[in-house]
Amino acid sequence: MSPPERNNTAELLQKLGSDLKRMRVLLVDRHTSARNSLRIILSTLGVSAVHSAATSAEVLRQVRAYPFDIILADYQLDDGRDGQQLLEELRQKHLISLSTVYMVITAERAYHNVVSVAELAPDDYLIKPFTSEQLQGRLAKALYKKQFFEAVFARLDNGAFADALGICEELIGKEDLFLYDTLRFKGEILNVLGRHEEAREVYERVLDDAIVPWARMGLAIALRGLDELPQAEVLASSVIADFPEYLAAYDFLAAVREEMGKLQEAQEVLVRAAAISPNNSVRQRLVGDVAVRNEDLDVAERAYGKVLERHRGSSLKVIDDYANLSRVMLGKGHTDAAKAIAQDLRRDWRGSMQGELAALVMDSLCAEQEGEPAKAKQALEKALALHGALQSDTGQNDFSQKIAVDLAHACLAAGDEAKAQEILGKVAAENHEDRGMIAQIQGVYLKAGKAEAGQSLLAKVGKEIIELNNRGVLAARGGDLKASVQLLIEAAERVPNLQFLVNASKAIFTLLDRQGWDAELGQRALHYLQLAQARDMRNAKVISARELYQQVARKYGIEVIPLGSNR
Repeated sequence: MSPPERNNTAELLQKLGSDLKRMRVLLVDRHTSARNSLRIILSTLGVSAVHSAATSAEVLRQVRAYPFDIILADYQLDDGRDGQQLLEELRQKHLISLSTVYMVITAERAYHNVVSVAELAPDDYLIKPFTSEQLQGRLAKALYKKQFFEAVFARLDNGAFADALGICEELIGKEDLFLYDTLRFKGEILNVLGRHEEAREVYERVLDDAIVPWARMGLAIALRGLDELPQAEVLASSVIADFPEYLAAYDFLAAVREEMGKLQEAQEVLVRAAAISPNNSVRQRLVGDVAVRNEDLDVAERAYGKVLERHRGSSLKVIDDYANLSRVMLGKGHTDAAKAIAQDLRRDWRGSMQGELAALVMDSLCAEQEGEPAKAKQALEKALALHGALQSDTGQNDFSQKIAVDLAHACLAAGDEAKAQEILGKVAAENHEDRGMIAQIQGVYLKAGKAEAGQSLLAKVGKEIIELNNRGVLAARGGDLKASVQLLIEAAERVPNLQFLVNASKAIFTLLDRQGWDAELGQRALHYLQLAQARDMRNAKVISARELYQQVARKYGIEVIPLGSNR
């Protein structure tokens, strides 16, 4: 199975035919002359629906108004942001579909910038200066590939992984040019669906004929899914050794080592990746999280500071980024720096109740550390009042769990152990599978000199979760599906963690599958599914629940709500 020869530009343009003329393009560049030059090149291809933007804000406005087939974005934007930040924002907010061609155009020859852009996997990127023939050739290849996989992308955009897998099977053998790409999609989808043994076979088939890093990484992911962690670790390490710029391997290896209890080694591999591509905010946040658990506050400060710097002025900025850095500064004894972060938070999140709550918690912790208990208590009382208001407001109940832990920390520092236990018990129950969150809770009790109380609380919460879940599961095994649904609904309402949300959703859809569609129950199950997706969209249990939802909805002719929709 040797790599196929690439079609030339003329052949690809001929295959695209009249589709090019119907495409909508967005040109993103701070210079009008550059946009005009690109417009002229596109006109030679018959493209006439061309829009322009100079800033990221204008891009966001336009992508919300129109579906674009092609986005050509310069690396440097007019508002001081860059094309990598823009692509990250568009992807995370699901503002562009997988079928949209996104190409970065850059004059940046600095190694870090080029690697950073490539890491986010745009469809291509061009280094200035380039010719019209080069742009046409790159566009033709990218568009033809998007067209070939259009049906796969449409299903993946909708979260219909099983349907996408079926289409991949149909595409195998139809176009030699994309055989490897098709096998890559097939392997990735199988891994997402938890069908790791089948994914393993796909990747081993590819590796029998070609040494490609993505196949070795896919195989490592399959091995992890099969609980073969040492083998997955060795394979991921070999990918990094042979392909040091394949940065996804570093993130995967860190996750495997964390799962194996090698937290210091996980941090080391993340730091290496961050040094190669320092502008990846998601990884920098991971570096900070792991460094905090390793008590390496200097590394955590640099990582969290980088995230805050990158996301300032972006819709990707989150209150947690301020709280993360503030927490580290307090840990280092730098209360003035922590107070300055609280001021930045109030300025950047003016009018946000959650932002004010986080700032008040910071105020309380800073005052307590500076030996001003009266001032700390005053800020804490305001924070608790705001916390109560947020809990009673159904539209504001998605506030940060990390900040809730900080609030409990402030309660412990002020001597209100009962309130701290109430808050932390709820957070622990809703995040009992999140190692980082559990570690933060343990750290709060440790700082307060109450480590045993923390262990007791977590043990109690764990026991309650098992008992709650078992009631519903046992009812289902006994054949009483209605009773099981009711018990699992009660569990999800009481403790909306990912496990209970998925279990309740699947139980309801199973009941509807057997007894017919009920609009009210269907809406409740979809609500639970959407809450679970918000917690972890790529979780295999969540994907399984979504597949069941789509299957049952189609059975009864019910419209399937698109992935990520707020409808």
